[in-house]
Amino acid sequence: LQTRMQSLQPDPKAQYRSVYEALKKIVLTEGFWRPLRGINVTMLGAGPAHAMYFACYEKMKKSLSDTLQHGGNSHLANGIAGSVATLLHDAVMNPAEVVKQRMQMFNSPYKSVLACIRTVQKTEGFGAFYRSYTTQLTMNVPFQAIHFITYEFMQEQINPHRDYNPRSHIISGAIAGAVAAAATTPLDVCKTLLNTQENMALSSVNISGHLSGMVNAFKTVYQLGGISGYFRGVQARVIYQMPSTAIAWSVYEFFKYILTKHKLDKRT
Repeated sequence: LQTRMQSLQPDPKAQYRSVYEALKKIVLTEGFWRPLRGINVTMLGAGPAHAMYFACYEKMKKSLSDTLQHGGNSHLANGIAGSVATLLHDAVMNPAEVVKQRMQMFNSPYKSVLACIRTVQKTEGFGAFYRSYTTQLTMNVPFQAIHFITYEFMQEQINPHRDYNPRSHIISGAIAGAVAAAATTPLDVCKTLLNTQENMALSSVNISGHLSGMVNAFKTVYQLGGISGYFRGVQARVIYQMPSTAIAWSVYEFFKYILTKHKLDKRT
């Protein structure tokens, strides 16, 4: 839904006024499973990407907090650790995101994930899978910095002893995801344009060939939609991120609790 709603020059048959209308229209005209198209490639990359992400975050957060605040909770350490973890995460997830978004576009010519990968590799080269990587990082570094700082801040407010408390992890995760998602929507719109290379949008502003680079994407989005263009799909993005970050944090905190408890039991 987010990919479709962020389209800057959509096909007349793919114009939506709200998240609900978009979902209803896609299901009725393109089938029940259409909104989930390309999700398999995301799931394939998500496992290793998130494992590296949380492992790197935990290690860096502890090391930096020890240095900056002598073992206390440092918001600066949380932000830096989240930003560095993002570099590893996005290196795995960026190609998966390109494939997923191309398959989710209206009238997508790709029949399967493998067909999409082969066609993009053949026609645009390997670099196409990382064309939006710098923009992805430019978006995700502030996103993750805001996300981790907000999560840790919320934990300080509602779970100051940092016990395992599923309710506090879900609430903190959802709020952190919503705040970070809303703040970084303009960068996400630019990333979608770079990933999908919308022909109608690019030709309307006389761009031939492929659009590349965040600065060019920013200018193009402004030419096509003005200031409001940067906030296309903000509702869909917040709705998507809230359960996503809530689930990620609750699962992470659960396994962290189980593994820590097992380690303490063994020592005892």
